[in-house]
This record gives sequence, C-alpha cells and structure tokens, in this order.
Amino acid sequence: MSQGACYHCGLPIPAGVDLSVAVGGEARAMCCIGCQAVAQAIVDNGLDDYYRSRDALPNSPREALPKILDELRLYDHADFQKSFVRELGEQEREASLIIEGITCAACIWLNERHVAQQPGVTGIEINCGTYRARVRWDSARTQLSDILAAIAAIGYRAHPYDAAKYEALARQERRSALWRLFVAGFGMMQVMMYAVPVYLAGEGEMTADIESLMRWASLVLTLPVVGYSAAPFFRGAWRDLRLRRVGMDVPVALGVGAAFIASVWATLTAAGEVYFDSVTMFVFFLLGGRYLEMTARQQAVSVTEALARLQPAFALRVAGFPADRSVEQVPVAALVSGDVVLVRPGEVVPADGLVLEGVSCVNEALLTGESAPQAKQPGSALTGGSENMESPLFLRVTQVGEATRLSAIVRLMERAALEKPRVVELADRIAGRFILALLVIAAVAAVAWALLDPAKALWITVSVLVVSCPCALSLATPIALTVASGALARLGVLVTRGHAVETLARATHFVFDKTGTLTLGQMRVLEVMPLGDCDREACVALAAAAEQASEHPLATALRAYAEGLALPAVNEPVSVAGRGVRVICEGREVRVGRPGFVAELHHQPLPQGAADLLALGDTVVALGDADGWLALFRVGDAVRPEAAALVKELRAAGRHVVLMTGDAWPVAQRVAVALGIEELEAEVSPEGKHDYVRRLQAEGAVVAMVGDGVNDAPV
Repeated sequence: MSQGACYHCGLPIPAGVDLSVAVGGEARAMCCIGCQAVAQAIVDNGLDDYYRSRDALPNSPREALPKILDELRLYDHADFQKSFVRELGEQEREASLIIEGITCAACIWLNERHVAQQPGVTGIEINCGTYRARVRWDSARTQLSDILAAIAAIGYRAHPYDAAKYEALARQERRSALWRLFVAGFGMMQVMMYAVPVYLAGEGEMTADIESLMRWASLVLTLPVVGYSAAPFFRGAWRDLRLRRVGMDVPVALGVGAAFIASVWATLTAAGEVYFDSVTMFVFFLLGGRYLEMTARQQAVSVTEALARLQPAFALRVAGFPADRSVEQVPVAALVSGDVVLVRPGEVVPADGLVLEGVSCVNEALLTGESAPQAKQPGSALTGGSENMESPLFLRVTQVGEATRLSAIVRLMERAALEKPRVVELADRIAGRFILALLVIAAVAAVAWALLDPAKALWITVSVLVVSCPCALSLATPIALTVASGALARLGVLVTRGHAVETLARATHFVFDKTGTLTLGQMRVLEVMPLGDCDREACVALAAAAEQASEHPLATALRAYAEGLALPAVNEPVSVAGRGVRVICEGREVRVGRPGFVAELHHQPLPQGAADLLALGDTVVALGDADGWLALFRVGDAVRPEAAALVKELRAAGRHVVLMTGDAWPVAQRVAVALGIEELEAEVSPEGKHDYVRRLQAEGAVVAMVGDGVNDAPV
C-alpha cells in the first residue's frame, strides 16, 4: 500500500519505506534513497528555495548514484572531450552540455546556483529555451566528471550536447503544448455553441430549464479546459505567490479562476451571468500565442544545428603524404593539427588549413559572404565547412574542432541566444508593478461594491479582472506579437524573439548584407561584350556549349543565359582546374575561362574598353580562339529589383543605411552606388560584422541587421 507521495518527485511512497529529509524545518517523506540523497544535497547547499519556486516535479532519480558516478569518469578522457570541450586558456576549459530533467525555471535556477558553488567552476549559463548549458572550469582544481556528479547529486543528468537529445526534448514539449491547445480549442468551440443561442434569444424566447441545460453543458465542457489546459497558468501563479512576487501568470490565473468559480456559482444558483465561453476562449488564445512562440524559438535553435552539420563526419587522411598517397577514412574528431587530408571535388572541407597541392575553386559563400567561388592554390587558406568545386586538393590541417572558424560562428550564435536584452528586463519590472496596481484596483472595487450592493460585488470584481487583466496585459501582447510574427513569416522573416518586433520600430541603423540579401545570391551574366566578327547571340551559344559538362557556378550562369538558343556542336572538352575549359568547335580550338587562359591561345592583348569591364569588380569570363578575342562576359550577383525602393524609403524615414559584406570593395561599391547607399563596409569577416554592430550599439544606435547566410548568423 502507498504511504502518500514523495515530496521531491511526487511518486507514491512504497509500503515499508520510511525515509525523510528536513526541508524548511519540517520532515518531508521520500520514496527512495535516490530522492533522499538529492533532497539532502539541495538542503545542504542552501538551495531550499527550489522547492518553494518550482512549478513542476522532476524525474525520479532512482538509478543508483554510485553507478552513475562510475560512468561519469569516462568523460575525463581527452579523446572523449574533443567534440564538446574547448580550451580557453592554459587551464580553463568550457563544455557544451544538455541537462535532462529540467521542467521549469526553478530547475534552471537550482542547477546554475549549485554548479556555480562547486570548487573550480568559473561560470555556467543555461539556455532556458533549449536546456543547453555552457560550463567553464579550472582543470587544475576540478574535473568534468566532478561537475557532472554535482549535477547528478541534485537529481539531473548532464550529457555532451547532442542534437538528437535536444530534438527529443523539443518534441515532447511540442506534444504536451499541442494537447493542451487541442483541449482548449475543442472546449471553446463546443461552449460557444451553447452560449450563442443564449445571447441571441430574446426576452421570454428561451425557457429557464433550457437555459439551465445550456449552462450545465458549458460547465462540463469547461472543466477540462480549466483543469488541464490552464494548469500551467495556475502553477505559475502559485509559484509567484509563494515567492512573494507578482508575475504575468497571477492575473491570468485570477481572471480565469474567478470567472470560472463565479460561473459555477451562477450555474448552481441559477442566478447571475456565466463566463464559460470567455474562459475557454481566453485560455485557447493564450496557449496559441505561447505555442507559436515556442515553435519559433525551436526553429531558431535548429539554425544553429544546421551550422554544426556543415562539418562532415569523416575525412580522408593521407598519413604518408607526399611519398605515399593512400588514404584512410577517419572521424573528423580524430584529426589533429598537422594532418594531411584529401578533399575531393564536391566534398566539404573538414577543418581549417592550408592547401599543399592542387588548384581548384571553393564555394565559401555560406561562411564568408563572398558570392563568387574562390580560387585556391598551394599556400591558400581553406575554411572548414566550405565546398570544393572543381579538382582534388591536399590540405594540411591547422585548426580542428572548437578552434575552427565554423565553430567560432556557432559559439557567437549561442552566446547571442543566452543574452537577455535590457528592454525585456525593464518590461518585466513595469509589468510587475502594473499587475500589482491592477490587483489593488480589483480589491478596492470588491470592497466598495460589497458595501454598496453585495449582490453585485462578485460580478463586478470578476468583470474588472476579466476585462482589465486578460485583454490589456495577457491577451493583447501575445496576440499582437503573434499577428505580427505571422505576417512577417508569410514574407519569409522568422521572428525568434518577441521583443524584436517592438525594437524594430525604434531602429536608427539598418545594416544590410549584400549577397542574397540586397542581391539575388546567384551568379548571373550581367553584361556581354562581343569583340570579334561573331555576333552577341552566337558568342553566348558557343560559351554555353563549351561549358555544358561543367558544374562550376560560372558555367551554370552561362548556360542559364543561353537558354532558348541553339548550341553548336563541340568535341574533346578539357577542363583546366581554376582556369577554364577548351573545346574543339568546327575544327578550331575555342577557350572559355580566365582572360589570361584565353590569351595563351592567341597572344593578343585585351582590346580597348575591356579595362572598364574589369574595373567593375565582377568576375569576367573570356571567350576566344586562335584568331583572337571573341567576347567578354561580366558575371556577378544581380541586385534585387525591390532593393532600391527599400533603401530609398528607409533613408526618407531618417534611418542610416549601411552595406556590410564579405565581398571585395569594387563589387560592394558597385552595389552601394546602384542602391544609393553611402555607408559601406567591405571584406568584413563574420567576427568583424559582430564587432561593427557592437560598436554602433555602444554609441547609442538601435541596429537592425539584415542578412541571409551563415556568416550573418552571429550578428
């Protein structure tokens, strides 16, 4: 037989178990040794406030703690730590963890306070949306296993951050929220069916017994909405009141609770008004707003996961380079600085390094913002996460794991997610005072009407709570943000933080990325300059025919430009890595590619006017044969048709417009001039973008940064 519920986890206490811990000066019954050990650890560390502030019960820690501690020692091995621990200094380390068992804000507070008290721990931050933790410690004073053991001692489990584990937690959160939303929505629709006839019936058109039946049916349908769907609001309000503070859940719970109780009383006494339809509709709209906010938050986290997946899982290591070129497939985590790896065409570069051998082009647009593929040759730097486009490259690894540029971008994004804007903290303080004033007004109204007309006191007090609190505070704000977020989502903009919508109206500076934002993000033929007897269409068709077998972005642009034209027959295509293509057409050799590559065929200088084309900064592709130049093609990223109107409208509104890109100065300057942008920052790294916006903010600017690539994500 059960002896009641465990004070720590809420599970039934088995018969014959007599365990307790003194919490708050009172003996509390525990169901097992695990719960007793956890509760005692919480009390011994002076963290009793956890039990007063939690609004959900934790998982039961019935797994044997000694067994857990033995497993945790495995985490101290250096090889195991490669994927999730990085060195900050000679002794300082930082780990990325996910903490299982967190159910509410009190759990986050408990873990942060408890871990921060451990010897050697220099810092800990837990993201309240993802339950992802970053822990820093002095390796000379403590080990990672000691930190994980401290977390286990208070009833939680910490693991190296794993996207699959996070997705499982997110899926569980979504499922629970959807069920609550479904129950509230179903109850709202059914209750409204019974409320509408009562509203529409004229004097004497509905008998008392039918009206009573409608009320009782509404009561039955509202019970699960209040008891199940609205439960998080009541738990949050109870937690706030125990901590002697007033949060957003307090007026919500009072409004819902008072309206429901008053409606139940009116149903029992067959006198007064009922508010069952208002209660169910209010709960449904609130839960709907919170669900959309949660979905946006989880989608924002998935962006970070997509960045992490840019790095491949395996690499081809060439242990005996250059004498022995046999390759072995190894995990990327096993690479060390100095290793030589082979990166084949179409593969992703596994780590930062330098090219030892090979000539190719690499697509770095996602990481640097550079729109055109970058030529690489021996001595060139390669960035992990970029894609090799043309020919094999042998790479000497210089940075691996957390030291790579891609990992630095991911860390910047995670740091931004942990930052809480000052405007949010200010709003919380103002909301608390406003809610307190609202409760005082409701209490004054209750006392006044109790003296004037006791029969109306309850209904008027309920009206004050229902009308003032939900509509003015709890309902209007999330619904307004939901509508705004939905409108932006239809335009392709994902709102991941509610305060961004409000702050956008106060923005003084709009900083735009170039590639894919103000431009289309695709290589296109912008201009054709025929140079010989061959007309424009014939030159385009010949260049496209020569590039038929190439997957290079420039070749794709030429083929797209020639769509609809009849292409001549070409034979014996030969691709020269990083330079171009040569073919045989009608018995003569034709070359398409870099101007220098084509000039080697006929040894003629570029004609008059070609210098102006080259000065624009875009990529210039040449076409020629043994007799001379045939044509030049200017290939680049075209400006979006609507970009000029946007910039003009922002400047007319008094906003500063800045173009900030990783592209070269000539290309960036051409786009800035075309759009009328006077402030320009070019050849800027992802870290540089972050620092630039920080400087503007330090000068008092409110900055809206607009970008579309991985290189824009941190800022």
